[in-house]
Amino acid sequence: GKSSVTVNMAAAMAADGVRVGLLDADIYGHSGPRMLGVEGSHPTIVERMIMPVPAHGVKLISTEMFKPDRDAPIAWRGPMLHRALQQFLSDVFWGDLDVLLLDLPPGTGDVAISLAQFLPSAEIIVVTTPQQVSLADSRRAIRMYEKLNIPALGVVENMSYYECPQCHHTSNIFGHGGGETMAEQMGVPFLGRLPIYEP
Repeated sequence: GKSSVTVNMAAAMAADGVRVGLLDADIYGHSGPRMLGVEGSHPTIVERMIMPVPAHGVKLISTEMFKPDRDAPIAWRGPMLHRALQQFLSDVFWGDLDVLLLDLPPGTGDVAISLAQFLPSAEIIVVTTPQQVSLADSRRAIRMYEKLNIPALGVVENMSYYECPQCHHTSNIFGHGGGETMAEQMGVPFLGRLPIYEP
């Protein structure tokens, strides 16, 4: 749920008048354009600068926008991922932003390390779910970013519970309290729980 949390946070900020950009840095699993309703859009190039695509008040850029076929796989190794992130940060005309959100891929790999190099003043929000496997991954991510001197602003527990739309009964399908307990153990603020949403 990292992408859905990031996209909703960007849209909410924009609705509040914040000048926000969203860099879909999940190179392999890009989903920002689809979630913001601009799937298939292509950015304009002006004087060798890439113009991000506007969507719901958010300036968006994503690898998906540069592929001739959205479903075509990307098979890049570390140096290519590093270069792609560098281009998105330096060759995109973001303009005056109050905040730039990056939707990162899962894990603790090349993109995260490149992020620390390009944006040394960055901060992270860790998105987890209540299951132990997800919590373990989140702990590793927090520890890795600590080593890179990137502080964690907090933890969000996604898919925390399900509320029946008819009777409003709440079910903790994947457990309860794991994200908050993990945040407390790691010394990181707990920012809240998000339910499973049934459209």
